[in-house]
Amino acid sequence: MLDDGDDIHPLFYGAPKSTEFKKLRKRIVQNVREAVDQYGMIAPDAHEKDAKPAKWLVCLSGGKDSYTMLAILYELKWRGLLPVELLACNLDQGQPGFPATVMPEFLEKMGVPHRIEYQDTYSIVVDKVPSTRTYCALCSRLRRGNLYRIAREEGCSAVVLGHHRDDILETFFMNLFHGGRLATMPPKLVNEEGDLFVFRPLAHVAEVDCERFAKAMNYPIIPCDLCGSQDGLQRQQVKQILDGWEKNSPGRRNVMFRSLMNIRPSHMLDPKIFDFVGLATNAGSVNSSEKFPVR
Repeated sequence: MLDDGDDIHPLFYGAPKSTEFKKLRKRIVQNVREAVDQYGMIAPDAHEKDAKPAKWLVCLSGGKDSYTMLAILYELKWRGLLPVELLACNLDQGQPGFPATVMPEFLEKMGVPHRIEYQDTYSIVVDKVPSTRTYCALCSRLRRGNLYRIAREEGCSAVVLGHHRDDILETFFMNLFHGGRLATMPPKLVNEEGDLFVFRPLAHVAEVDCERFAKAMNYPIIPCDLCGSQDGLQRQQVKQILDGWEKNSPGRRNVMFRSLMNIRPSHMLDPKIFDFVGLATNAGSVNSSEKFPVR
């Protein structure tokens, strides 16, 4: 990826020239391309000459992850590798101290088509949720509902979110520890209404890479704790556990993430996804001690 002359999207103006940053950028681009291809986020005929491009609503919170996602998607589009129309969207939920001018000014400067939406969901959350509980669950549901509405109004086929590898891992362990189920946020799904895709193209990207990238590019980060509801969250507790494991065994996060892509239903305990009742042996066809010798 050479940034010679005008062969660069404005989102990459001022990018560091260091070898370290170039390696970081290349790794994130490869990770995103891998997720887009592996989970079929682009229609098979999208690259054909007469194909009508899909339109994605790229949801921006103003955090390091969403800035990274926006830049890399435009990198791929700029290189002709992502034949989709991108519409950036920032939802101002009325949180106290939210810097409402940051995102529109940034997107205007970068020449990125966008929509800024104001919906005071914060007041609803404060009214409905007791002060002793976190606002995150209800806040997230209200935000998602508004984003789905905006996607429909703009003719988008997909809502694109900036969840990265570590978000997916943390959600898996939250469900394991607190939800009593093995589940996480998939890279691709269809919403409950069945009319929109939800994509997470950063699914294979490490959080630390997003942090390094956004910091190196000096993007105007908006803090995620404006509502004051972040302390003591279950997600933070899980994050601390994963941080400890990673510190004691570097690379542990990546190994655990790969396990989510290497599931063996027959070696789990859910009869809804594997027919244990109908499981039969090959008795009579071969001696079991010959087929599976005792060691």
